[in-house]
Amino acid sequence: MPRIIVSYVRIVEAVNYRIGRMAMYLIFVLMAVLIWSSISKTFFAPALWTLETAQFVMVAYYLLGGPYSMQLNSHVRMDLVYGSWSIKTKAWVDAFTIFGLIFYLVILLQGALGSTAYSLGQPYNVGVYEFYGDLVTAFFTGGPNAASEVLGHMERSATSFRPYLWPIKSIATLGIFLMLLQAIAVFFKDVATIRGEDL
Repeated sequence: MPRIIVSYVRIVEAVNYRIGRMAMYLIFVLMAVLIWSSISKTFFAPALWTLETAQFVMVAYYLLGGPYSMQLNSHVRMDLVYGSWSIKTKAWVDAFTIFGLIFYLVILLQGALGSTAYSLGQPYNVGVYEFYGDLVTAFFTGGPNAASEVLGHMERSATSFRPYLWPIKSIATLGIFLMLLQAIAVFFKDVATIRGEDL
């Protein structure tokens, strides 16, 4: 395999490994939030923030851990006949079916970028990519104050807790992007397996 592909696979897998290892500890954060929710509902006034915080932590756990799960080949799949195939046959099938996943992730990423831009207050007359370009340019030329002028009315949840939604939407967008990079890396690894090379 060309050196650039080998480097790409190693960098993507190193990044996803580290993020996935950190994300797996979010399950303990989720448990702590849910335990506090139970305690506060039983003994005190119910905490308003626990339900949405638990949902946000679960989204981060799931989407940031997904690429790591894919890297370890530990995701759930229907294994009626797949398990009895040879490694090369599996690689051939995976190399073709990964394109369905990549297509899905590209569409999902485009929607996630739009949703995150909307949560940051993207004006209706500005495109998603133009909005992000203006935001980054303003930040690097004028600092946080200039960036805040680009931002519009930031989206908040409609619940009584009313958290801003841009942090979790940004994490979701990052998770989808990392999953896309990992899917491409898996494709390259399948091609290497088909060619009889180790990647």
